[in-house]
Amino acid sequence: MVRRKYTEEQIIAVLKEGTAGVPVRELCRKYGMSDGAYYNWKAKYAGMTVSELKRLKGLEDENRRLKQIVGEQALDIRALKELLSKNF
Repeated sequence: MVRRKYTEEQIIAVLKEGTAGVPVRELCRKYGMSDGAYYNWKAKYAGMTVSELKRLKGLEDENRRLKQIVGEQALDIRALKELLSKNF
């Protein structure tokens, strides 16, 4: 089975067609996806616009980066505490 990668804009367009009244089976056949993929997209992206989705992706990236920084700082603090406890 061929796996296709859809962009967020394409996903939102498919979901808008679904809310317009096109049956799910027809959408899935038209775009070559499973019913499960449609419902997963609907759960994740329902009611979003493209601009909201881009903002969400940006916030997720920033959150990931900040979590990585906090993790690195925690490791640095732990290493410094161990180093100081050995000196005294």
